[in-house]
Amino acid sequence: MKFSESWLREWINPSISREALSHQITMAGLEVDGVEAVAADFSGVVIGEVVECGQHPDADKLRVTKINVGGPELIDIVCGAPNCRQGLKVAVAMVGAVLPGDFKIKKAKLRGMPSEGMLCSYSELGINVESDGIIELPLDAPLGTDIRDYLQLNDAVIDVDLTANRADCLGMAGLAREVGVLNRQAVAEPQWQSVTPTTDSQVTINIKVPAACPRYLGRVVKNVNVKAPTPLWMQEKLRRSGIRSIDPIVDITNFVLIEFGQPMHAFDLAKLTGDIQVRLGTGEEKITLLDGSEVTIPSDTLVIADDARPLALAGVFGGEYSGVSDTTQDILLECAFFAPLAIMGKSRRLGLHTDSSHRFERGVDPEMQHKVIDRATRLVIDICGGEAGPVVEAKSDADLPKPAQIVLRRSKLDRILGHHVPDTDVVEILQRLGFGVVVNQDSWQITTATYRFDMAIEEDLIEEVARIYGYDNIPNTAPVAALRMSDHKESNLSLKRVRALLVARGFQEAVTYSFVDPKLQNLVHPGVAAMVLPNPISSEMSAMRLSMFTGLLAAVGYNQSRQQSRVRLFETGLRFVPDINAESGVRQQAMLAGVITGLQNDEHWSMESKTVDFFDLKGDLEAIIGLTVSVSEFSFRGATHSALHPGQCAEILRNDRVIGHIGAIHPSLEKPFGLNGKTIVFELELDALLHTSLPLAQAVSKFPANRRDIAVVVDESVSAGDVMKLIRKVGENQLVGINLFDVYLGKGVEPGKKSLAIALTLQDTTRTLEEKEIAETVASVVSALKSEFNASLRD
Repeated sequence: MKFSESWLREWINPSISREALSHQITMAGLEVDGVEAVAADFSGVVIGEVVECGQHPDADKLRVTKINVGGPELIDIVCGAPNCRQGLKVAVAMVGAVLPGDFKIKKAKLRGMPSEGMLCSYSELGINVESDGIIELPLDAPLGTDIRDYLQLNDAVIDVDLTANRADCLGMAGLAREVGVLNRQAVAEPQWQSVTPTTDSQVTINIKVPAACPRYLGRVVKNVNVKAPTPLWMQEKLRRSGIRSIDPIVDITNFVLIEFGQPMHAFDLAKLTGDIQVRLGTGEEKITLLDGSEVTIPSDTLVIADDARPLALAGVFGGEYSGVSDTTQDILLECAFFAPLAIMGKSRRLGLHTDSSHRFERGVDPEMQHKVIDRATRLVIDICGGEAGPVVEAKSDADLPKPAQIVLRRSKLDRILGHHVPDTDVVEILQRLGFGVVVNQDSWQITTATYRFDMAIEEDLIEEVARIYGYDNIPNTAPVAALRMSDHKESNLSLKRVRALLVARGFQEAVTYSFVDPKLQNLVHPGVAAMVLPNPISSEMSAMRLSMFTGLLAAVGYNQSRQQSRVRLFETGLRFVPDINAESGVRQQAMLAGVITGLQNDEHWSMESKTVDFFDLKGDLEAIIGLTVSVSEFSFRGATHSALHPGQCAEILRNDRVIGHIGAIHPSLEKPFGLNGKTIVFELELDALLHTSLPLAQAVSKFPANRRDIAVVVDESVSAGDVMKLIRKVGENQLVGINLFDVYLGKGVEPGKKSLAIALTLQDTTRTLEEKEIAETVASVVSALKSEFNASLRD
């Protein structure tokens, strides 16, 4: 939120500098993002009046003027601004003035005519205002007054980054209250004469959903002049809050929004038909909003309507049809309290975010509406004229939020803070915050303020005491705790080791959202139900992921679209699988996933460039499995998966239980994810990887190893993994190495068959193996293969 320092000091003016004020606000938990001067440095600019304005004899675009700055003589100034005219009050840079950029004003002649100064625009004074031509000041602006003093340009805009829980500070009233608490100073709220009704004109208000709108106020103001100029002081306050002046009615509602943090809206009374209704949309209605966009109103979205049509999205955006225009004569002012849950998420779902929705979904003070509608009415009458009717209120007391009742214990306050704050200080701090305090023997009974929606539990109050007492006033004390041995089990494989291995193999760790696009996820897991968020960040992030594939593939597409052709990513995280037997109906499972695409290695003159394939990623996965010590428990088996290529997909198994999948992405997914080239992925359960056997140290054999190669012919349907698994089982301890080094189909091998060439390495740790023993082991292997797979030795 942006606000003017001078405006804040109208409410409360502590005797501290701008820098100290900013630091104080930050240390109270309201982080100041920046402080910016409202105007650049300049001097010698005063208020003047254009007494005469004529055409320059030798230049069509120049005017010759005589300016009265309150002195004994008029000043000749040549001006090129198109809006320069007689009777205008202007900003005059006198001779000797210094403008931004160290630009000094001197006497000069322009096309032969003398010019003893300069009429200034906002931009020439370093003021960020969208305006053509020179500054136009109110007709009552006093001549000769320094423009810096008149426009309060020795001011600064303070930008505070408020967290979602501090909605009470989304207005000058809340900010001033906070500064007052910090400085033990009373707040001087603006005073105005309350508006007494002068007409009986009113509307009837019907609240159909009181839980969503417990309080709604309306007030008719007739015969207003919507063409009246917005006072310069109000324009400046709005501008310094980041709001552009539009017309007096809109400016007034925006002004009280910044002043009290309470959104308001104004309807053109002539456009209303019948009663005002606060209800839910039908699901079929459409509304054109003030910005010209048309939206279909969801059935769970609150609307303000009359008997004929919806007029506004409640708490979010007004409708174009009933908006105030140049022809408006009578208006209806609206001021309401909408329950945060009734507004939360609705604007995002419709692609909207407004100052009103920002405040309502965080919570506004439910007791503020009468004050604010009276303030707005007074401003309307003072600026635009008119006659006000009575305030009409519809409310449901049962649905209005009640202040929380919380017990704050002395013992817990001391334990959490690690410091004893005196009882008198605790009571004073809580009372200054606007809380009711009843003192008990060892605790305080606290009644929170209606504007503090973030106060719910004892820890909230402890935080308030700490930040107002001052974190700097709490001494640094080293914690005292008992040391105990770690309960880490040696049989646990550290996830850090897995991450380090993948990084060493050229991968980068990715962190993607657990919320994914339901359309993309349905392509990866067609027909599988997923958890859908009721209030998503956006429609593209409304489903909880069923696997890591959706987020990783989107990350690959994102990188490839930014000229990153070689991508190697891995991620660890949770997947969320609906399960009626699980707690809360969802099973959360830790997963490890990886993806590669592009070249195997960066381009280099010493090697041929090749794109990645299935076996590249399988090798990376086998390296991870190698960390577990229990390598023999893992295996791969051909399979199918909706997201993977049917001919390049395998299940990952541990002790014959499927723990994941690996394969090439199905071609049908390449376009939706923006993938370019072959993409290989894997995903497996993290728990199956991190629980392992303890390593067993063995001496390196001093005896020679013996290699024997066999080539066996098996059916094409027989997987090499099954063959290798059987060989390991038969070879027992003396078989220390097994490697598939060739797969052949073609001439010399029957159709439907394939030849597997396998190297067997045999070695004993206690003696040299005899040829007879080696031959017997090889024969046992061949016999087992023949029995299990009808394999035969290739000639």
